[in-house]
Amino acid sequence: MKKRKVNQIVRGQQSIDGAGVRLRRVLGQQTIQAFDPFLMLDGFDSTNPEDYIKGFPWHPHRGMETVTYLINGSMEHSDSLGNKGIIHDMGCQWMTAGSGIIHQEMPFSSPRMLGCQLWINLPAKDKMAPPAYREIKKEDINVVKEENATVRIVSGSYRGNHSSFEGEYIKVTYLDVELSAGSVWTYGEIPNDHTLFIYLLDGTLAADEKLKDFEKKGCAVLFRASESEESENEPIQVKAGDEGARFVLLAAKPLRETVSWGGPIVMNTKEEVLDAFQELKNNSFIKHK
Repeated sequence: MKKRKVNQIVRGQQSIDGAGVRLRRVLGQQTIQAFDPFLMLDGFDSTNPEDYIKGFPWHPHRGMETVTYLINGSMEHSDSLGNKGIIHDMGCQWMTAGSGIIHQEMPFSSPRMLGCQLWINLPAKDKMAPPAYREIKKEDINVVKEENATVRIVSGSYRGNHSSFEGEYIKVTYLDVELSAGSVWTYGEIPNDHTLFIYLLDGTLAADEKLKDFEKKGCAVLFRASESEESENEPIQVKAGDEGARFVLLAAKPLRETVSWGGPIVMNTKEEVLDAFQELKNNSFIKHK
């Protein structure tokens, strides 16, 4: 059986965002085309609260969804819709910015802050959809336990098991996968025309054809299927290193639309981005309350 092959490995680089949060910026404007419809991925991993405690004070978004998932730690969310909530270990905040929202994300001090924030692009026809916020608690996430793996289904499905939540605009498969040391894991439920990548949160993982070259935590690995019309849902195969591995798997159908990105605003044209910033200046940015 043909398998998806590693097409690209992105290790990212240390960055500072928000009010002074130290993070690893893995995906960004340079990876838009290859990882479509996924725009950005920031990884958090620190045992020093000074790295993240200043958080992300009030700021706007338009034209995309932000998904924050924490393995360890806790973070409070507040927004212009009046939503307020706290996510804890293995909890998720899924926010659709749509036509425009203003929010803040403020972490609390914890022994370890480990997780990631993902930005998902919205189709042009849904850029100005009403904003929405969903809190996915640990107990809401379906867990599948196998001999050498534990798979948590944040969104989508896994071997006949479904998530409690599914995005309205982009159907994303979001799995949190924990592998025991030395175990091999194969997954083949994603159509070949979908983008599929994993982000390694902890441990080491081999993802090449011979399963011998191990990558360390903090990298994203993009897999590509063959272009053969005879092959469907080509699987990926990975192997955990001596310390095991913890990663998220993300997959969705690409939009293949133009992207114009200005800070927290992601639209299809430069004019739309400029309009958004003008609306922020004249207090007409928020369309739905």
